[in-house]
Amino acid sequence: MVRAMERWQIGLYLVAIVGGAIFGWSVPAAAGPLELAINPVLGLLLFATFLGIPFSAIGQAVRDTRFMATVLVLNFAIVPAVVFGLSRFVADNQALLVGVLLVLLTPCIDYVIVFSGLAGGSSERLLAAAPLLMMSQMLLLPFYLFIFIGPELVSAIEPGPFLEALIVLIILPLILAAFTQWWSRRAAAGRSVMTVMEALMVPLMMGTLAVVIGSQIHGVGQEITSLLSVIPLYAAFLVIMVPLGMASARVARLDPGNTRAVIFSGATRNSLVVLPLALALPEPLALVPLVVVTQTMVELIGMITYVKVIPRLVPSERRLRPAQETGG
Repeated sequence: MVRAMERWQIGLYLVAIVGGAIFGWSVPAAAGPLELAINPVLGLLLFATFLGIPFSAIGQAVRDTRFMATVLVLNFAIVPAVVFGLSRFVADNQALLVGVLLVLLTPCIDYVIVFSGLAGGSSERLLAAAPLLMMSQMLLLPFYLFIFIGPELVSAIEPGPFLEALIVLIILPLILAAFTQWWSRRAAAGRSVMTVMEALMVPLMMGTLAVVIGSQIHGVGQEITSLLSVIPLYAAFLVIMVPLGMASARVARLDPGNTRAVIFSGATRNSLVVLPLALALPEPLALVPLVVVTQTMVELIGMITYVKVIPRLVPSERRLRPAQETGG
């Protein structure tokens, strides 16, 4: 059953998205409980993800300065320029503008590891980069909002949700995963936990997708007229970041696995983590959380497409070798 789920995981993720949308739309009263379930489900997903990454490789990943530099330059120099250009299309609506900037300026630190791994990317590199990406966006997001919008908005944003997300969604699952790996080398019970969590990987991803979509789909539907204008921007961002990610990795002379990871890091945004921040904004910006969730729905479909497309655009070294040997 586990092998079957892994084989058909992309289709299962689509089923989860559609199922969550149908349920959330049909039962509006479920939005509140589902929203409360987002962080626990996401935390479990990340715990399962971290269990599958050998922690012995993290030290080497941190020392990979070319990869780290490429990810930082892509996310905090190239991406802001792209986002500024795209955001001009909604600059006349402050709520849409704030939502687009809030979500597109913050690189993903959680399920990007899952999707990158599915596409053959270097998950351990992204894991090592996650704390640095989180801290960098905490420091730089107010700066970019100050430049792109103005000082009046910066004072309305609190760092608390970012810190809470870092502790609950990254640090705690990371510590638990490291302990579980240590435990599995010493006790059969630890090995059993590892086995069970590996088997639950696909169901946990399905649950996360269903819960996020189900919790917000009704609100999105009610504001669909306003939100339609941001959907093309999110889709364009996903398309634009593929060649930019490939070019950045090529300049740094990264191998295929790291190149795929760089592309995913540049394209995948921190929507699930910034959602609590969006919900904390004042009443005039009440539409911002729905703008963020709309990006989540577009991105999830985009990530499923990425998993299929990126390995073809960035073939492995093994696939490249025959062409090189024949002069191709």
